[in-house]
Amino acid sequence: MNLEGKKILVTGADGFIGSHLTEELVRQGHDVKAFVLYNSFNSWGWLDASPKEVLNELEIFAGDIRDPYGVKQAMKGCDVVLHLAALIAIPYSYHSPDTYVDTNIKGTLNILQAARDLHVEKIVHTSTSEVYGTARFVPITEEHPLQGQSPYSASKIGADQLALAFYSSFDLPVSIIRPFNTYGPRQSARAVIPTIITQIAAGQTSIKLGSLHPTRDFNYVKDTVAGFIAVAKSDRSVGEVINIGSNYEVSIGQTVDVIAELMGKKIEILTDDKRLRPEKSEVERLWASNAKAKELLNWEPVYGGIDGFKQGLAETIEWFTNPAHLSQYKTGMYNV
Repeated sequence: MNLEGKKILVTGADGFIGSHLTEELVRQGHDVKAFVLYNSFNSWGWLDASPKEVLNELEIFAGDIRDPYGVKQAMKGCDVVLHLAALIAIPYSYHSPDTYVDTNIKGTLNILQAARDLHVEKIVHTSTSEVYGTARFVPITEEHPLQGQSPYSASKIGADQLALAFYSSFDLPVSIIRPFNTYGPRQSARAVIPTIITQIAAGQTSIKLGSLHPTRDFNYVKDTVAGFIAVAKSDRSVGEVINIGSNYEVSIGQTVDVIAELMGKKIEILTDDKRLRPEKSEVERLWASNAKAKELLNWEPVYGGIDGFKQGLAETIEWFTNPAHLSQYKTGMYNV
């Protein structure tokens, strides 16, 4: 699909990945509508920090993905929908699973129903590597079994299956992008990389973390954004689930060591029980196969391997250590 001349709706545009994706689409000259969560502060989330030249080209729609009427209003006149709006914090899903069902499953249903009624040309639905649970084999291909090891991952499995059901039942042009662990500027401190960086940047020498042994496949946000755009453009992606991953596995403990080295600090790691997942809920190992993305999308990570990981971390550290950015994070408390 050629995106030129298409009206593109980005849901979750106020969030971490969504704001980066929205900005990149505008920079590429696309016609973009940003769906942000309505609030009484009139905040557009991370889009409030976007350059004026980007905001001047954006149409903003404030609403709630759980509201079918508002979703349909937002989608009117749009040709392509990139659906990122979701609740994603795993610890909070233990506390309030009902809200994850409403937002992630019912919210996705609202998108699919409206897309069907409005004859939208392409829907890119956002999945997550968490749906795989602890790897049964590596690298993880798209054929890996799905395992709902947290209410969050279970809600995303449900949303993914709804999207595929609408493709099979109604021939709705849906593609599912499945990013592995994305990191970069603006990420919430509930995620491990910002947690490490912000604690060190705040001058703490004893860093509070959860489990150090699990492994992850980290993706720098620029690579993830490029993956979204590649999926949107690819006709071959319709009806497919596609991993976006670096194909590089690293443990949380090794990640701490690399960050401390890049920041030139010696630190002590303290285990904080509040940050530990329930034993059977912890995803012990994630390592992506990105062969399908290379084949169907001609996408591959720019920030791959240990050198790419260090480069992405360096750019992330540079952003977080800016006092104006660091001041927006509560470094002395655990972010659920």
